[in-house]
Amino acid sequence: MTRNQTFFLNIGWRTLLKDMGIRPEHVLRRAGLPEDTLSRVGDGLSTEAYFRFWRSLEAEAGHPLFPLKIVESVSTELFDPPLFAALCSANLLQAVQRLAKYKQLMAPMSLEVAVGSHGEMTISPRWLFAQHDVPHSLLVAELAFFIRLARLATREPVNALALTLPELPPTPHLRHVEAFFGGTITQGHPGITFSSTDALRPFLTVNEGMWRVFEPELRRRLSELDATATTGERVQAVLLELIPGNAASIDAVAVRLGMSRRTLQRRLEEEGESFRALINRTREKLARHYLQNSALSGSEIAFLLGFEDPNSFYRAFHEWTGQTPDSARQAHLFPGG
Repeated sequence: MTRNQTFFLNIGWRTLLKDMGIRPEHVLRRAGLPEDTLSRVGDGLSTEAYFRFWRSLEAEAGHPLFPLKIVESVSTELFDPPLFAALCSANLLQAVQRLAKYKQLMAPMSLEVAVGSHGEMTISPRWLFAQHDVPHSLLVAELAFFIRLARLATREPVNALALTLPELPPTPHLRHVEAFFGGTITQGHPGITFSSTDALRPFLTVNEGMWRVFEPELRRRLSELDATATTGERVQAVLLELIPGNAASIDAVAVRLGMSRRTLQRRLEEEGESFRALINRTREKLARHYLQNSALSGSEIAFLLGFEDPNSFYRAFHEWTGQTPDSARQAHLFPGG
């Protein structure tokens, strides 16, 4: 699947750096970047150049806590497309899923999202062209953003359940960083974990009406970026969002993909696919995920998959897998047993 190859720096960085008392031209000169980098439209930075930009920021700021100051400047008044998409969400889990989907529009990186057995959610940023030597300040800023997002949207003092970084902040500042995140920092692959309570805590900023107005443009850009994806792959990506809301009709998917129902059916037929088969495969994939990574009951999973009653889900799951949901969950818990 084609992905964005560059990082984009919007003009908002000029205001941000001025508020921090940092001169943009000094940062860009130190990083070996053109002085008009922050005012270009359509041009992005390679991973290596973007990392140089952040290391230059570290040097110019001269303080290990500056990434937290950057994140604290994020507000609901800032109209940034990814932030807006996240704030319109119902909760942090949905916000992160949306951010993970659209992250590829902005940068050659991804967000890996995992849900644990107790419903806790772990978010891990991954850089597609460099997993090592990522500037420490950039890692801190990426993870701190999710804390800031949760607190902004819920107006609650949400804290991290766990936080890992490849290296700990300097000892004199470690306590301040831990205070911001609300927990102890350990060494490991970068990631931040939220409790199930915080992952599902309602966002006060939820606005499905505005999201429906704003989403088509994001989806258009995503479809342009994913020009190499098959129609079947694009349909499954949309179904992952529609199924939990019991809105997974072929007409709804066609609208999301910007084509007519007839065109969608024709393209699927050309690929040897059918909409019904894609729905069943996507439902099976989601069912297995819920059974293996959560403590949700069969009834709750049936609801999330859009079934009218649990028995319909049980019958469908058995048709897909030859197992009952309970036996599939037990097989995962006790492999080889």
